[in-house]
Amino acid sequence: MMENNPNKLNLDEDTVNRIIKSSTTTVGIIVKDAVVIGTESQATAGYTVATKTAQKLFKINDYTCATISGGVADCQYVVNQLTALSNLKQIEQEKVPDPQYIASLTRNILFSGRSYFLCMMIIGGYSLKKKDGILYGVDLLGTLYEEENFISFGSGSPFSIGVLEADWKPNMTKSAGINLIKTAISSSRERDAASGFALQICTIDKSGYNQVQ
Repeated sequence: MMENNPNKLNLDEDTVNRIIKSSTTTVGIIVKDAVVIGTESQATAGYTVATKTAQKLFKINDYTCATISGGVADCQYVVNQLTALSNLKQIEQEKVPDPQYIASLTRNILFSGRSYFLCMMIIGGYSLKKKDGILYGVDLLGTLYEEENFISFGSGSPFSIGVLEADWKPNMTKSAGINLIKTAISSSRERDAASGFALQICTIDKSGYNQVQ
């Protein structure tokens, strides 16, 4: 958890690096015809464990989810905006918005804030248009990029990335992907003091969002 300063819009390099290394571990991977997204449940305030049950994985709609890292209040606000705008779009078009649309919304919100929202997010889901899993990363400046294999944000991400680099393979099954996510986040929980406690994992495929744990 981080204290937000609404009067400081121009962040120095040290502040940006601190946010990028924010206290959490979030991971997303592409598997065969789906994505697997996961995180852990510890939130910190400095050197104090603020809560062991922080929600960091959010269902945005039936085919898209988001993970959060950074300032908790900022992230929660952005998630609420995404959920509301997704619902409005679904009512207007009578179909669930594509993950690409949600990622673009996220990018627009964070870009318009230009460091006002201290937030880094993984947006993942299943695209009914592409008929495949899709994975995006969005940083606090509104930078949007699509990942073909996997992504990890947060202070524990170097440890998770090491596991993913070694063990991720193309066309993994959902079951194998879930096990890999567990191993990757567990590695971060072992080595990163800011990551810990329960896992939060979901899969999204053509059948929609499924909370694994």
